[in-house]
Amino acid sequence: MAFSLSPAVTISEIDLSTIVPAVPSSIGAIAGAFQWGPVEEIRTIASEVELANTFGKPNNDVADTWFSASNFLSYSGNLRSVRVIGASSFNANTYSGATEIVIKNEDDYDNNHAAGQEPGITWHAKYPGELGNSLKVYIMDQASWTTFGGATGPVSGIFQGRPNTSAYAAEINASANDEVHIAVVDEDGKWTGTAGTVLEKYEFLSKASDAKTEAGESNYYKNVINARSRYIWFGNHTSDVDGTGAAWGSVVSGSTGFKGATGPTTAYAESLVNGKDDNVLTSANEIAGYDLYKSEDVDVNLIIAGSAENATITDLIDNIAESRKDSIVLFSPLKADVVNNAGQEEADLITYITSTINPNSSYAVMDGNWKYQYDKYNDVFRWVPLNGDIAGLCARTDYTNDPWFSPAGYNRGIIKNVIKLAWNPTKANRDNMYLKGINPVISQPGLGTVLFGDKTTLAKPSAFDRINVRRLFITLEKAIATAAKFSLFELNDEFTRAQFVGLVEPYLRDVKGRRGIYNFKVVCDETNNTPQVIDSNGFVGDIYIKPARSINFIQLNFVAVRTGVEFSEIVGQF
Repeated sequence: MAFSLSPAVTISEIDLSTIVPAVPSSIGAIAGAFQWGPVEEIRTIASEVELANTFGKPNNDVADTWFSASNFLSYSGNLRSVRVIGASSFNANTYSGATEIVIKNEDDYDNNHAAGQEPGITWHAKYPGELGNSLKVYIMDQASWTTFGGATGPVSGIFQGRPNTSAYAAEINASANDEVHIAVVDEDGKWTGTAGTVLEKYEFLSKASDAKTEAGESNYYKNVINARSRYIWFGNHTSDVDGTGAAWGSVVSGSTGFKGATGPTTAYAESLVNGKDDNVLTSANEIAGYDLYKSEDVDVNLIIAGSAENATITDLIDNIAESRKDSIVLFSPLKADVVNNAGQEEADLITYITSTINPNSSYAVMDGNWKYQYDKYNDVFRWVPLNGDIAGLCARTDYTNDPWFSPAGYNRGIIKNVIKLAWNPTKANRDNMYLKGINPVISQPGLGTVLFGDKTTLAKPSAFDRINVRRLFITLEKAIATAAKFSLFELNDEFTRAQFVGLVEPYLRDVKGRRGIYNFKVVCDETNNTPQVIDSNGFVGDIYIKPARSINFIQLNFVAVRTGVEFSEIVGQF
């Protein structure tokens, strides 16, 4: 109770309501080439539409990554995605001479470009890539309004009126002429398919760095564009402006008006150039992207390899999944092993897993196929690796059942968006593949395309050579470890140990009731918390689990008997 020197009634609360929390198990993660979007920065994507808006649409260079991500999202709406670029990717900008500048993401811009470190550049494309070359920026103030935004201007009709003096500036200087309109236009039609389409418009912004809106927010055009535009970053103020007065970016106070009030100038319309793509990625490029998932502070469970390089896949298994212990890597064979490789698919697949990758890990899952699917953005068909789909099946199984159910088979293993498979392995092929830890994907008339295996790549015969058991233990370990953190710095005595057992057992009973385990036992007492453990400030809880096993083999015995035979006499004899 609380300490008191005189009679008193005190109140205190003791919280013994701690439970084992639910933990996520369905978060996908991918890194690879995209046409647009932030580089080396994790973005959470919930749908294919958001994927296209954030990272651009697919093309030939980025289709493998794009559709691996999109296919996962067709089963689950929770994907972490990282864009990776090659050494020759550059942002478009308004510099007329050749210049090669990379602005990877917002942090890179703020730290290295926001102060106008590149003279002569008025605007940067927000991200690297050739798409930025299709952008054109119009800036209209009082003087240039007629030329660009008036009745016959190239961006006419999109603004509510002529810019003049903002209400904020008018209180200080009635003739500040600080207002500007800005339009970002798809000059070449690469974004929308129609040249000249207005992508963004910003009305009645201010040239004054201290300008505010009526709501008290910044109305300075640099700040507004940087905060709201999906396409451009501010570089420097335009240098070719007619008229006299304060330079753009000055404060309103004390100024006699801003430049640009006495006549129009063509410098207010600038096309972006110099953008370049480099989507031919090395393993070093790919690993740099996937390394963002190394930290356990980033919650991911299903790491999608796409068509990553072999060295990248090995790194994902050895240095991310095996290190984190709370996620699995899903990877597919090389395209050349299964596409247009008739008769050699099985042999090349086995060589790939045993000699090239050789994973031997319960934290890795390999499928044995690619699929042919339709690309609606380009009206073509493409071969795409299946690991995005297999990760999606795992995520969908979490929603329909639980992580400890197998994602394979006719109930939960049906794969979407398949025109055809690269090959359809026979029973003999499947037997040989399965012995090496390769999960076949097959097509059957009337039944669809099915994941027909649920093995991890663990070579040793073990409960952990099955996907459902590995994911069961990931879920149990993560949930119980999260709850156990609240026992840190408590006293290692009988009360704390009993509290821990009382915390874990109800959770495991619930998992047992949901068919995840056959039985369990929790030991946390003086038998494993010996005096030596206690004196070393340790705490031990032993949790014994009998995991539920998925059915991989069915034996059906049909026994013909004579009419007069009693069934009780023969049941169990065969």
